[in-house]
Amino acid sequence: MAGVTRTAGAARSAGTTDTAASAVTVETSFDWDVFVDRFWDREPVLYRGVGDAPFAEAEVFGTAVLGSRPPHPLAVPGNVQFLVERRQQTQPYDLMPELSDGSFDGYERRMADRLDRQRYALVVHRFHSFSHPLWARAQRFWAGLWERVGQPTHTAGSTLFHGSYEHSPVGVHQDRFATFMFCVRGTKRMRFWAERPWSDPVHTVLDYQPYLASSFVAEVGPGDLLYWPARYYHVGESTGGAPATSVNVGIPRREHRPYYEIKDLFRGTEPVASAPLFTPDAGPDGRLADALPTALADAVDAFAELLDEDRFADRATALALRVRTAGGFWPTRPPAGPLPLDDDTPVRACAPLLAAPGPGARRFAANGNVSSGTAGAEALAVLGRLDAGEVVRVGDLPVSRREEVRCLLQELESFRAVTRIDTDTEAGADTESDANTDTESGTDTD
Repeated sequence: MAGVTRTAGAARSAGTTDTAASAVTVETSFDWDVFVDRFWDREPVLYRGVGDAPFAEAEVFGTAVLGSRPPHPLAVPGNVQFLVERRQQTQPYDLMPELSDGSFDGYERRMADRLDRQRYALVVHRFHSFSHPLWARAQRFWAGLWERVGQPTHTAGSTLFHGSYEHSPVGVHQDRFATFMFCVRGTKRMRFWAERPWSDPVHTVLDYQPYLASSFVAEVGPGDLLYWPARYYHVGESTGGAPATSVNVGIPRREHRPYYEIKDLFRGTEPVASAPLFTPDAGPDGRLADALPTALADAVDAFAELLDEDRFADRATALALRVRTAGGFWPTRPPAGPLPLDDDTPVRACAPLLAAPGPGARRFAANGNVSSGTAGAEALAVLGRLDAGEVVRVGDLPVSRREEVRCLLQELESFRAVTRIDTDTEAGADTESDANTDTESGTDTD
């Protein structure tokens, strides 16, 4: 690994004369073995001009459009934050990026006019889940890290930060994630503290001028990749009035709670409301009734049914298959619509395929999506052939097996996990339908 330097990174904010208390190592070539040996969970490092970039600007802009679509005209999506100066916006109006902008350049010009040059911040959480191509690029890049330290048992998170904001909306803080920040465009400054610089019993600080002397900084330009371990306190800063764009990937390293997996296990299982959700007033003695309100009692019964051993095992297996095949970034794009498949079209796998362990009929998964039903022994044998790199045609199979295998191939195609060789077009081309991105993990701050 060549081109190693140490930089004190002594940045100067307007009206300040802070001095660096430490240094950030700057590397000019990237290697996962050296990174894990020297920097992983140890100290920050800045890589200049990463060749095999984990994100591409055009894809990032397109994903920003998809990931910030309002659920309706009067609501900001739950995964999105938009601030003007330090004011959180609660209605999207025309503040979100649109395909008609064409690029970040067009979006920035529109925001400059729309906001009269005020500073703004667009933050899109769970960013990878809105675009299959962007997810695939990130998955390939970080696979090198998973090979050396293991894939996260839950998921890494990804967040887009775009805008001209003065500093991170949350201020100085510490995450439970080790963070990689890839600068897509513009210039960003990250300020670090090796220890918490304040003694007050608070988790974040917005006005951090008194603590500048003990900080150190790294300035990140387009194509640069900055890493810092979870223990560092940090804040992102503007280097001027021009907007900048980065995508952060956070890998859980501390304070992980089973709550995240439990919430995912029961996601989408809300029982139908059987009665108004309210608590009756207390009686004359000031005590509530012994019985739960009807809606709460029905919810308890519904979740008790989900804890039936077979139903719970199936749900847990499906979640494990999704997470394992998502390559460290879950959730992924939901399946595309199935397409007709004739007997003569050859298909091959373009992603790893995984079946649940155990005997008998089993569910299977690819690219973070799991099958709607189970596959029998003959269909699973075809799955194994595909995963080994073989080409499969429905018409080459015995007539009695064709329909089951056809359904398997169509579902895999909807997962974007097999491709048709005659057109060599990637299966299940990415659409612009909204993704289900409600998950608990993800680096939420820069």
